[in-house]
Amino acid sequence: MPKPTSINLHQKSRVLEIEFDDGAAYKYTCEFLRVYSPSAEVAGHGPGEEVLQTGKEGVNINAIEPVGHYAVKLVFDDRHDSGLFSWEYLHKLGADYDNYWQDYLKRLQDAGIEHKEQSN
Repeated sequence: MPKPTSINLHQKSRVLEIEFDDGAAYKYTCEFLRVYSPSAEVAGHGPGEEVLQTGKEGVNINAIEPVGHYAVKLVFDDRHDSGLFSWEYLHKLGADYDNYWQDYLKRLQDAGIEHKEQSN
């Protein structure tokens, strides 16, 4: 499994950039990472138990804490900090970012919730 060689948080633009040792490089918005947190609060305890996250357009990351050699804990400014983002999960999210993002926007739309774009 690829491992990060570089992790850079751009708080002003609310973007996390990760470069992996397989040559892949991904940019994730803080909102994207918050709504796809692997925590039980967001992901549930199994398939179909996911909890749609709303109102996270302006969320930011306050801290990135390493967890062993396999993950990081992201501390969001809305006090969410319970998800451990493994390198494998981050790589998967980055590789299929557009599909995940479109799925999130569709789930918001299906729930009748308007997504408000945030300017940087």
